[in-house]
Amino acid sequence: MQENCCTREEALLDPVTLTWSPTGKGKFDIHDEEGWTLLPNKQVLTVDAYVFQYDPTGTNSEVYVPASGKWHSAGSTGVQLWDSAAACGGENNATFEVGPAVLRPDGTVFATGANTCGGGQSGHTAIYDSNTGTWSQGPDFPPNLNISDGPASLEVNGKVLMMASPGYGNPPSTFLEWDGATLTEVPGPPNAPIDGSYYGNMLMLPTGQILFTDFYEVDIYTPTGSYDPAWAPTIQKAPSIVSPGGSYVISGHKFNGFSQGAAYGDDNQAATNYPLVRITNRATGHVFYSRTHDHSSMAVAFGGLVSTHFDVPANQELGVSDLVVVANGIPSQQVTVNVQ
Repeated sequence: MQENCCTREEALLDPVTLTWSPTGKGKFDIHDEEGWTLLPNKQVLTVDAYVFQYDPTGTNSEVYVPASGKWHSAGSTGVQLWDSAAACGGENNATFEVGPAVLRPDGTVFATGANTCGGGQSGHTAIYDSNTGTWSQGPDFPPNLNISDGPASLEVNGKVLMMASPGYGNPPSTFLEWDGATLTEVPGPPNAPIDGSYYGNMLMLPTGQILFTDFYEVDIYTPTGSYDPAWAPTIQKAPSIVSPGGSYVISGHKFNGFSQGAAYGDDNQAATNYPLVRITNRATGHVFYSRTHDHSSMAVAFGGLVSTHFDVPANQELGVSDLVVVANGIPSQQVTVNVQ
């Protein structure tokens, strides 16, 4: 699904016919500055980032329902998450930005807020429970911090890592984790003192780490703790023999993880809700990744049987190897495969 930033228009691409069709009737406001979060029920959540001409409360959220192709209200976020300085004294420096919203394995979405007072105030947060379809207020950011455009990412331990800063993209930046109960500050990368949140991007890696980039350098964040084994993909059927350059099908459960992973908002969506296939040669310990494609599903937190195609690289080493499927940085139990 693709949207026009500055209208209510959307369209769906059919990947088979490469044709577009209109969708998204009933959108409350224009799409400008909004991000999308895929939910376990296959609907899409957004926090509206609009001016007061639409709703004086400033707390509306919506879900897109693929079955009907329409948007419906997802209720009030309880606190305003988009930046409108006009809400706090009539300042004229509103950006209408909103922070990232990340789905966690327990089915809650942690939605972060921008600065609603044009500087010097803490941004709000809110929590959407996709199991009940209700919002609750989360903790405010520490003083003078918010995410008026900025990244966040799920961690393999179920926490959410995020990058906050004062105002709109002003340094220094502060990195925090949400564990479902509290916001805790964690060490930032070397450039944190000169970066505002606007400069950051995050991506979940198949190692369980998070790749962070700004406009200057690349850093790796290694979360503490581990994942719940119940979150790991499980392989039901895989080939026992493969060849370099060959293409195969593998099937199982939880191949799409429990979240899209990383989020930013209207500028970036570094999604990882798809399976990766990793083959490690037992004799050398060398690791190879197969390109996966034509996934049977992209639905997060889906318990049904799914499959994907994987193309073994031409330089795959021969011999007995271990194959795993990785989703959201979490690997399955290994199965033995002989590369011939």
